[in-house]
Amino acid sequence: MSGLGGDPVTPSGWAIERFGPLAGRLAAAVPAQLSKAHAKAHATHLTAGLKKRSPYGATLAEAVRENLADMARELGEPVRDVRGYEYAVINEYALFPYRYADRPRSLDRARLPSNASPTRRRLFSAHGPQPPEGLFEIDDDLTTDEYLDLHETFEELGASTKLVCVFFTSDVEGGIHVIHWGEAHLEPDRSFTWLYSEQLPVAPVPLE
Repeated sequence: MSGLGGDPVTPSGWAIERFGPLAGRLAAAVPAQLSKAHAKAHATHLTAGLKKRSPYGATLAEAVRENLADMARELGEPVRDVRGYEYAVINEYALFPYRYADRPRSLDRARLPSNASPTRRRLFSAHGPQPPEGLFEIDDDLTTDEYLDLHETFEELGASTKLVCVFFTSDVEGGIHVIHWGEAHLEPDRSFTWLYSEQLPVAPVPLE
């Protein structure tokens, strides 16, 4: 498993419940894959030579998804394609990576952007945890058909598959600042209610 990066760490009880015997390797591999993705995005930024509209963010997002998918394959776990995007699925838990800020910010500041795709919203509504009170809040802007569609599971992901968030902050010069993973419910105002979260260590950026 040399391609995964990072030595296994002592996983939390939450991680063991979800990922079983892979929990320790996963807790080390996820930060390593994010650091590798940053290195690739940083190199793309330098090559572009642009001060504004840097390709860093877009490259990072794609590299993170690809790296987590490759990690899943190396672990012998499935990768599912949802609307052209690959998601690593470990023990029936899909990893959803998201850079929620370009500077160090607390997790409670995380929000989906206003132009977030319906696919992202539907992933949380259909595969994420229910809110603490056990009921979905209906968005007044949605019709009944739209609401039902929003909560229809992605069969290509697996109807029983649940979402595990991998949220992080980074910037082109500072690299990855902080990584959290856990389970979050997406609220109508695009903020998140975290049912559980924990911080993962940040892995060093690999040498080129």
